[in-house]
Amino acid sequence: MPMKRFNIVLVEPEIPPNTGSIARLCGATNSVLHLVHPLGFSTQDKDLKRAGLDYWQHVEIVHWAHLDELLEAVDENALKFFTTKTTRDYSEAIYRPGDFLVFGKETKGLSAEVRHNYSDLCYTLPMENRRIRSLNLAMTAGIVLYEALRQQKQLSD
Repeated sequence: MPMKRFNIVLVEPEIPPNTGSIARLCGATNSVLHLVHPLGFSTQDKDLKRAGLDYWQHVEIVHWAHLDELLEAVDENALKFFTTKTTRDYSEAIYRPGDFLVFGKETKGLSAEVRHNYSDLCYTLPMENRRIRSLNLAMTAGIVLYEALRQQKQLSD
């Protein structure tokens, strides 16, 4: 039986290079990239393609018309949401292959409704400097995904 892969979900991403970098991250880790529409750019965008370089053919990408469509299709136990508007540290989460790691749009993050409905499944990356609002989306996705992969390696050792 094939091993389940991690899933990175970008909800209405706005910045092509972030999505391109995350696509490359997904390709490198054999994770699935889920793009929730509407996107703030065309998938033909040159910056998006440049950030993903020539790796696009190695990335499984799933498109969703809207977030509710994805949420109805996925087991709630496999969801983890990432936001600056919670205090639960991302390293406290227990990550399992098949999990969906959900990130909001760059300028607004996840909606208040999503954060309220899934408050027990929300995590954040702590930042020491309170003057910094958030980390870059691609960096955040990379940190979280590699923590999930680290936990899996630790379990298999």
